[in-house]
Amino acid sequence: MKTPRYLKKHIKEALETRMAFIGGPRQVGKTTLSLQFLSPESVKNPNYLNWDDIHDQKRILKAELPQANLLVFDEIHKYKKWRSFIKGLFDKNKEDSNFIVTGSARLDYFRKGGDSLLGRYRYFRLHPFSVSELDLGASDVHQLLKFGGFPEPYFAQNQKNHKLWMNERAYRIVNDDIRDLTNIKETSLISLLIELLPARVGSLLSLKSIAEDLSVSQPSVERWVSDLENLYYCYRIPPYGSAKIRATKKLQKLYLWDWSEIENTGARFENFVASHLLKYAHFLEDTEGDKCEVRFLRDTEGHEIDFVFIKNKKPLWAVECKTGEGSLSKSIHYFQNKLDIPEYYQVHLGKKDFGTNRNGRVLPFTTFCKEMGLI
Repeated sequence: MKTPRYLKKHIKEALETRMAFIGGPRQVGKTTLSLQFLSPESVKNPNYLNWDDIHDQKRILKAELPQANLLVFDEIHKYKKWRSFIKGLFDKNKEDSNFIVTGSARLDYFRKGGDSLLGRYRYFRLHPFSVSELDLGASDVHQLLKFGGFPEPYFAQNQKNHKLWMNERAYRIVNDDIRDLTNIKETSLISLLIELLPARVGSLLSLKSIAEDLSVSQPSVERWVSDLENLYYCYRIPPYGSAKIRATKKLQKLYLWDWSEIENTGARFENFVASHLLKYAHFLEDTEGDKCEVRFLRDTEGHEIDFVFIKNKKPLWAVECKTGEGSLSKSIHYFQNKLDIPEYYQVHLGKKDFGTNRNGRVLPFTTFCKEMGLI
């Protein structure tokens, strides 16, 4: 099943003047999206080259490339000289050809060395499917929460295949991406780390605790988590600090790009909301140039709100997550009188909608997505 992706028209606009780089986690749909700019839309199209294919790799190394208006290079960031290679191609052929570069790692991170690509490309981060992109109602959101937003398991909605898909994805992250893009040798420990992280979602992240569980040093865990972030497996959000409260400053929270890995219902829903907010933040940054952040709010006394959305250094709204549709959280009342955050929301999976945006509103998450214009 082919569903138009939310970035397609923005990538098309970018290709009028520069290259388009598409980053995102494994199997999120980068290849399918990039092929939509080729005809026929097939990996057998000679204008599509995948570094993981030995024949395409030889063509790239020998510079035996087809003459075309558009070439797609998939996973080429695994080539150590990819940056200078792409720069040379663009500078030489920009009047007649253009290029899409995709990768299951942060292309803005794995681009060290060589000449600058500044001004030659636009970088887009492709996220899993979301409530708004699929235009889901309240009755349909549970399947997205259960199977995740990656195309294959979401559209199949088969529990056995979903588990097999998750196992294969974890295996390839460890045995392909970690091996090809990092200096980590202890891949068995990375596998264990991936098993530990889902249970840490939603809580303050203690690298010390994880280091003790793995019997390794804390700096090693920090480096490994950072590498998994660069490979789009997980992401961390920092606290929202304010001089008006004694805010938590150092500890962060961790979430996964695939929320379906999380067994605890409350933690999975919190990750689900975090992923929607991060997708919106990245969309505004990649298409409009706004500087956006997702943070959490917590003071040293333990009062906490799950998320604060910040645009161009100004907090727009705070969001608390609850699986039930009960009364407004006491933490919202607590922070309303202390911080200059215009609007407060408490989102849930039910149907009730009451309160006001300014004083604190309890509403279904699907309604929140629609009213906030989340992508």
